Amino acid sequence: MRNHRNRIRSTTILCVRKDGQSAIGGDGQVTLGQTAVKHDANKLRRLAGGKVLCGFAGSAADAFALLERFEGKLEAFKGNIRRAAIELAKEWRSDRILRRLESLLIAVDAQTSLMISGAGDVIEPRDGVIGIGSGGMYAVAAARALLKHSTLSAEEVVRESLRIAAEICVYTNENITVETIG
Repeated sequence: MRNHRNRIRSTTILCVRKDGQSAIGGDGQVTLGQTAVKHDANKLRRLAGGKVLCGFAGSAADAFALLERFEGKLEAFKGNIRRAAIELAKEWRSDRILRRLESLLIAVDAQTSLMISGAGDVIEPRDGVIGIGSGGMYAVAAARALLKHSTLSAEEVVRESLRIAAEICVYTNENITVETIG
């Protein structure tokens, strides 16, 4: 059993779709217990020759193992992000070793935004807004308000929403990385 008192906590990842553009962003903070141990971690990856963007929250080592498997699924299913996500979630949930991995993934391509979990969930939000990690729900709330009441681009909404989350969540900082597609 893991020592939850010194559990590594991180991060805030946010995905927004607007006007044919998808943007995904994340902060750079990694926290161990009560201490911020890293301020500039990059929690975003481009897969499938840059056609798919992924962000992760949770254990970095676990996320990298999952991203590698997800990239394999993308290759096996010729870039079909939904099919690759479903197959990864099925494998993640049913495999004895994979089941122990503690991470969440967001995967986006030009048309689709998905959250993938080890419980077998593959969730595609109707509004194209997904947040994961410690500050994920703060960022989602900010993004939905900005989408409704501003003319900001998807990239600008992600960046500003992550800044707002960083003002609220102690596990989120303002060292923000944003990638776009579409």
